[in-house]
Amino acid sequence: MDIILASTSRYRKRLLERLQIAFRCIAPEVDETPLPGEVPSALAVRLALTKARSIATIYPDAVVIGSDQVATIEGRIIGKPGSLESARAQLRHSSGRSMQFYTAVSIVSQSQRLERFHVESTTVHFRTLNENQIDDYLNKEQPYNCAGSFMIEGLGIALFEGISGDDPTALEGLPLIKLTELLGEAGMGILRS
Repeated sequence: MDIILASTSRYRKRLLERLQIAFRCIAPEVDETPLPGEVPSALAVRLALTKARSIATIYPDAVVIGSDQVATIEGRIIGKPGSLESARAQLRHSSGRSMQFYTAVSIVSQSQRLERFHVESTTVHFRTLNENQIDDYLNKEQPYNCAGSFMIEGLGIALFEGISGDDPTALEGLPLIKLTELLGEAGMGILRS
């Protein structure tokens, strides 16, 4: 069966490769602007489904995986910083606080009339960081394309006191525990029975 990851994120691609299944990546064209009054978890689910649906309409016989992640601190959505100054400001604001991540995963198969989704919540508890620590981290890793201004799969782990959540891969951008279950519902068990 054809499996498509509706993403060109190298992070999500690397995560999906852990399941040792054949898949390909196709970039969806999706407007990621939040709707008025949309809560972060609903935004993550809507975007994950929209990405999967947009590719499934082109490849109706495929099982399409969509995912999206929304980060918040004190209820405010935190995006990708895009620059050193923005990343520095995000980490200053995060110092000694907790950041909430909502990572949604969906699968869509038009031929099976199947559409499933799940959103995983993860909380990151930051250490109290000083300016030197922030600058040292940003100079070493430069996580300007990562929400929250850190890379959990790298040195970013040194910024935290702890992480609360059920699936460690959710924080990286694709909750593999739930995805394995969703793929099973589509008749694609990861491990042989």
